[in-house]
Amino acid sequence: MTETTTSAVRAGDDYAAQLAEFSDEYAEIQRLRAALDAREARLLARSAAYADALADSVVPAIYPPAERLALSRRSTCAALAMATRMPERTVQRATNDAERLVNDAPAVLASLEAGRISARHAQTIIDQLSDVPTAGRAAFLAEVLQVAEESTNANLRRRARVLRERLHPESITARAVRSEADRRVEFEPAADGMAWVHLFTTAPIAQGILERVEAAATESRQAGDTRTCAQLQADALAALALAGVTPDDVMSGPVLPHPIEVQEHIKPTVQITVPALTMAGVSDAPGMLDGYGPIDPETAARIAVNAPSFTRILVQPETGAVLSVGRNRYRVPADLQRAVRLRDGTCRAPGCGRRARACDLDHSVAWENGGTTDVGNLACLCRHHHRMKHLPGWNLDHGPGGVLDWTTPDGKHHRTEPDPAPF
Repeated sequence: MTETTTSAVRAGDDYAAQLAEFSDEYAEIQRLRAALDAREARLLARSAAYADALADSVVPAIYPPAERLALSRRSTCAALAMATRMPERTVQRATNDAERLVNDAPAVLASLEAGRISARHAQTIIDQLSDVPTAGRAAFLAEVLQVAEESTNANLRRRARVLRERLHPESITARAVRSEADRRVEFEPAADGMAWVHLFTTAPIAQGILERVEAAATESRQAGDTRTCAQLQADALAALALAGVTPDDVMSGPVLPHPIEVQEHIKPTVQITVPALTMAGVSDAPGMLDGYGPIDPETAARIAVNAPSFTRILVQPETGAVLSVGRNRYRVPADLQRAVRLRDGTCRAPGCGRRARACDLDHSVAWENGGTTDVGNLACLCRHHHRMKHLPGWNLDHGPGGVLDWTTPDGKHHRTEPDPAPF
């Protein structure tokens, strides 16, 4: 054996040994993570059971029994969310999943605890299990858990859907009718002035929408449009939703409108904050679209000028002080309500992102207890946190400058402050 060959063999042996060390440690980390995920599931399930058991004690009797249970659970989830700076809904969903895992799929929980599957495997099983009636769950779990312990999560998702369909005692027709009731549209902000709109609907409708925008995009492309197929499909859907452009319209004028043209058809009530120098065209400071965040100054200025359904708020560029709230744009609330909503932006409970315009204006010190109706005693709270604030163990102190100090039933303290002017 030559010296070169010997060196190569030695290097290969060293690489194999080091790789084995890496893979062993990585597998151990994943096992420990799975065990912690199982521990978290047990904790969340216990917290939910405890909230149910004490609902009649911690929630006033003025609420009906079912509402007392819901309020007790939400109060518990809110305390956990604030302690970890997590969205409250995330904790609520995790608690619901934990209960199903602990109570309905103990074998899956045990496999997670031992590190044989990951939390993603467990979530896939729970998601599929949630729509399997009790009569079919034992057979479903027995088969799907074996698949989970031997395959990737992607393969598990595919196999689980097939198993669920084969073992499900209810017809797919009945399930389709029930699932159709969950159809909805969701908005998800993205970066750089962009956003997603998600439509959850029946498969035939979704397929029909896709085929329609593809047809419109193809016609525009054949007419010489240089936009990419993906851009044309996105623009076709926007045109269909906002301007009513259809494939029939495309036949007579095949080039699809540009997004800038389509924006002229926007007619909702939207609040947009535009720095005064941006309106004057001498600054490139972004505008702020309520419910989304910063948008480019050209779009902000165009919308503020041309769309009468928008409320225009002009801010002084150096201090951020409000100069104008566009009082003639649409029916407005009282000046005091406007000032508080502009200051707060969202619900002032820690971690809550509900927009201020959809919140209650709450007296931090109750009116009947001598509280005043002024900006120093008013804060935006969504209906849920407004009610929760009055439960035993919760306390809210309103400090100067709109600073709110919250105390949760477990004695922890959390502070929220109004957001400064964005630009």
